[in-house]
Amino acid sequence: MACTNCSTSFGNAPGCKSKGACSTGNCGKMPVFNWLSNMSLPAGKSPFDILEVRFKNGRKEFFKNKNNLNVHMGDCVAVEGTSGHDIGIVSLKGELVRLQMRKKKVNIQSKEVKTLYRHASELDLQKWETAKNREKDCMYRAREMASNLNLDMKIGDVEFQGDNTKAIFYYTSSGRVDFRELIKHMADEFKIRIEMRQIGVRQEAQRMGGIGSCGRELCCSSWLNDFRSVSTSAARYQQLSLNPQKLAGQCGKLKCCLNYELDMYVEAIKDFPKSNVKLKTIRGDAFMQKMDIFRRKLWYSYTSEPSNFIELPLDKVQEIIFENKKGNHPESLEMYINKSVEEPRHDYENVVGQDSITRFDKNRVQKKSKKKQTHKKKNEIKKS
Repeated sequence: MACTNCSTSFGNAPGCKSKGACSTGNCGKMPVFNWLSNMSLPAGKSPFDILEVRFKNGRKEFFKNKNNLNVHMGDCVAVEGTSGHDIGIVSLKGELVRLQMRKKKVNIQSKEVKTLYRHASELDLQKWETAKNREKDCMYRAREMASNLNLDMKIGDVEFQGDNTKAIFYYTSSGRVDFRELIKHMADEFKIRIEMRQIGVRQEAQRMGGIGSCGRELCCSSWLNDFRSVSTSAARYQQLSLNPQKLAGQCGKLKCCLNYELDMYVEAIKDFPKSNVKLKTIRGDAFMQKMDIFRRKLWYSYTSEPSNFIELPLDKVQEIIFENKKGNHPESLEMYINKSVEEPRHDYENVVGQDSITRFDKNRVQKKSKKKQTHKKKNEIKKS
């Protein structure tokens, strides 16, 4: 089963025109571009025989290609499961898989690396489709069972194994849950092996998906696969107001995007003085009111006039602090203000050489007046 831009399809010899570099067969959640696909291996080095396979909602695992199958990115393959087999899509191959395993600290000889059996047959795909169609109904029914048993848990997603013999139920809970009775009821009704797996609220948002406040798809459900801790200090460094409604994501935790530009803010804020450093002048001491990191400006106020904000560039503030350390006190902060003449801003600029927007209005008025005059003359001629 190849991608849409490949010349081959399932049933023919597997192959891809771009050798898996296009990644069109991996257009779901957590897509990966194999940027090492066009690089040739050194002489005498065999290609890496472990593949990365993607399952539902971005879950990825590593499998060893012991049979040396000709597998490409986007192919549906049958792989080893906990018991039986599972169906997934090859998301990555080659030397980039070695780097991914090193990043996730997975040993090549580990038991986590299972076996890749074969290309998925037509029967395998039919079973896989049947299993996927059962997931939604089973999840709703499992929620009813948990509610009838008064269990403090929320079942957020269900993932069936490719051979339709096992299902993983993902749930969130504030504490430990005794779900042994629930598993008995579900096994009797669904006639499959049940596995319960507890996840956090961030993992739940990743599996559920959605649209963030930025208007785009959630990072955790589209490309982000590792959750780093986010603290309120990240918001303080970026001069953001500590409003929980603004800073929290759909999972209820602090937004992961607060960490994206944090390093740049931390690096830029090193040049700024601390907020408790006062500027000493003959007129009086001044304390910091606020600062603009990108424009590199600060606003100070005298202790006697806290409502009067004085805007100063960063280099002038550093100069005043340096003079204070030497024991010198400047006369006032106003002498450091840069007086710049603002150029008048035009709402409309004649860039293309056109006239004003109302340039045709005069012609219309003239034409109307001419028509009225000719009409009057005709009426006068008729009357005479």
